[in-house]
Amino acid sequence: MGLLRGIHYLGSFLLLAATVLFVISSISAPVVNRISMMTVYLGGNADRSPSVTFGTFGWCVQNANGVTNGCSRSMVGYNIFDILANVVDGNDDRLEEWAAATANGLTNVMVLHPVTAGLAFISFVLSLTSGMFGGILAMLATLFTFIVALVVVVCDFVLFAYVRDQVRDAESNNWTMWGSASWTALAGMILIFIAFIITFITCCAGRREKKRQSAVVKESHHDYGTPARRRRFWQRR
Repeated sequence: MGLLRGIHYLGSFLLLAATVLFVISSISAPVVNRISMMTVYLGGNADRSPSVTFGTFGWCVQNANGVTNGCSRSMVGYNIFDILANVVDGNDDRLEEWAAATANGLTNVMVLHPVTAGLAFISFVLSLTSGMFGGILAMLATLFTFIVALVVVVCDFVLFAYVRDQVRDAESNNWTMWGSASWTALAGMILIFIAFIITFITCCAGRREKKRQSAVVKESHHDYGTPARRRRFWQRR
């Protein structure tokens, strides 16, 4: 049981680590400019070309002509291609086409980053509770957290992979770079999945161990609790 408990607490630690990773992805640009989902460079020079850093709740612009450098306010959902079209010269027809192909729906899904962080923390707290019911509840909470994390990570990579392709197709000098927030979200999802596997195994093993101990106790009561048979007078010496 000691080894089983240690493995269970390993799953608890993974849930806590996943909470921290999703918190990091949640405070990406515009909250922390250096943490991003993706950075788009509209030109070959990363130091001088206009660039847009996209985060969970907004974006930051640098070296743009005619647009104030800085970060947007925090918001749920934004139009990535409309932002890119405003950063550079509006006479570029290809950038105008980006604005029509809005991906606003997928940026709305990024609000699930802090939601996943909260669910992972709740799963962590539940995993610390003792008892069979607490173990089952922690396992179910971890499974639900993994499903939410999977949805948000898939949407993140689908969205920004599409952005990357559109940026490269519009101009050969344009290029993109995945941000640390994308990788922390991916790592957090993997940790939650591993934590679910651990909680599932320890929960099943715990139930089996409890049934085995109950069977041993019943058998011991049956062996030692039965009164001795009285001997007949002819059986006595």
